[in-house]
This record gives sequence, C-alpha cells and structure tokens, in this order.
Amino acid sequence: MRGKIKASVVAALCCTMVGAGVAGGGAASAEEWDPFATTTLAEWDPFAPTDRKDPISGTKKIKIAGKSVNVSCSGVPKRGKPVVVLLHGAGDGVDKLAALQKTLSKKNQVCSYDRLGAGASDQPDGLQSFASTGKILTGVLDQVAGDRPVVLAGHSLGGLIAARYAPEHRDRVKGLVLMDATSPTMAGDIMRAIPKSATGPAAELRAQNLAVFQGQNPEKLVVPDGKVRSAGRIPVQVIQHGKQYLAAIPQYGPRLERAWSAGQRKWLAVSSRAKLSTAKKSEHYIYVDQPEVAVKAIQLVASQATRR
Repeated sequence: MRGKIKASVVAALCCTMVGAGVAGGGAASAEEWDPFATTTLAEWDPFAPTDRKDPISGTKKIKIAGKSVNVSCSGVPKRGKPVVVLLHGAGDGVDKLAALQKTLSKKNQVCSYDRLGAGASDQPDGLQSFASTGKILTGVLDQVAGDRPVVLAGHSLGGLIAARYAPEHRDRVKGLVLMDATSPTMAGDIMRAIPKSATGPAAELRAQNLAVFQGQNPEKLVVPDGKVRSAGRIPVQVIQHGKQYLAAIPQYGPRLERAWSAGQRKWLAVSSRAKLSTAKKSEHYIYVDQPEVAVKAIQLVASQATRR
C-alpha cells in the first residue's frame, strides 16, 4: 500500500497515519459533553481573573477535565489583539507547528497544543467525538486566552475541528484560517470518488480511510460527515493546495482532487466573510511548503479580528 501510494496522500485523506487500532469504550455524545468541565473542582478558583496575568510561556502540561494536555505558547499578549491558536493535523503535534508559531509570535501571542492521543498529551479514555475534543479545546482557550478573543488556524483535521467548533463559540472565536482543511463530507467524498468495486491500492485506501473516520486513528476521533454551520461574519481564510499530489492515486486521483477542491469551497459557508485562495506551490502541508502564505493569511485574519 505505502509502496504504491505516497504516505502524504494517505495522511491527507484519512487525516492520520493508518494502521492504528481502536481502544475500548463508546464515542462521547453531545449529551455527555459538559462544557463547564474544563477544570477539576480542586483547581477552580471563583475569584481568579478570567484574563490571565501570568500567561503560559514556552511548553508546559496543563490539566483539563482530568487529562494532561501539552501546550506551547510564545509571543507577548497585547491588549485588544486576539490570541492565535494553531491546530495540527492528525498524526502531527506542536513540534510540527513550531516554525510557524515562532514566526507568528513576532506580532501576536500564539499557542498550539497536542490533542488527546497526539504528541505529549494523554490518551483519551475511549472514542472521541467533536464534542469531546471541543471540550479539550475550550479548556485550552480558558487557560491560554481567558476572555480575550481567539483566532483558530487549523491544518487538515485541525482545520475541520476549528470550523466545527467556531459556530458554537462565537463569543470567543473571532476568526478562522483553514489550511487544506479536511472536507466536511470527506467520508462521502471518498466513497463517491473510489467506488466499492475498486481493487488494489485504491480499494485499500478507501477501506482504510473509512475505518479511520470511524475512530481507528491515534486520537480515536470519530469523524462523521455533516453540513457546514455558520459562525456569522467572522473573517475566514480558506487555503487549498495547488500541487495536485492526489493524482498519484492510480485511476481515481483526478476524482479525489476534484472532491477535495469541492470540499474547500464548502467551507466558505462557515462565514459570510470567508475567502478562498490557492497555495500554488504547495501540497497538503501548506504551512511547510509555503510558510509565507500561511503567515500572511493568519496575520490578516488576526488584524481583521482586532478591528471588529
């Protein structure tokens, strides 16, 4: 499989490294999610200020809902300016985002974190949902941003998570940058692009991707298809790759490229101020292939969010 199809192609489509098993436990449902359970009772100080006077600097572990979460922050907090929070793709972590974070921190406070099951953070107890991974993101924002506005900049699966999170948290998410974000209908896109009758590497890719979306990935995150919900009029930059590397997949590559491009256009519905651009020299890792494109987009959205 991997000898015939580039690993980057597999990672981009299924949002993670293939071959990971699923731990026991059921997926967390929206009904089970407690949006207020960002800290334990013993850690809660009702008299503490919501806007931290001692912001996190460097890399440290913080406790959220009983789990250890690895967080990295750099740059100086500035009054009125949003905190930029970077969300990595599946199979990655804060280390992958380090160079981007360092560059952005010259003008903004910038933080990133390892989601449960990724990097140096704890493993989830069982299958995760968008609600449960959103709970961890809320806890991170509580500790790194307090009541300051936030701009979320996500790559691949991180972009999908950011775009799903923003509509429910309009009070704090004031801008989005989606860097080749996983399509909101990726599972359906793959099933349409690669038919069930496919054989060989394409059939394996189809089966592995569908398994991954059901939770067979390091984060144990179940990734269902869904409609794009609006986050209002926040500034949004959607950046898609320009080098058609998915064409490496025999026979079905062109279909997958068209499906991916259509998925990027679907994300424009997340805001009435969303704009789509193409990183012409980039494959999936836009912030690695063309870091200046990612930096420019994030700084633009951060400045627009400041003026709101």
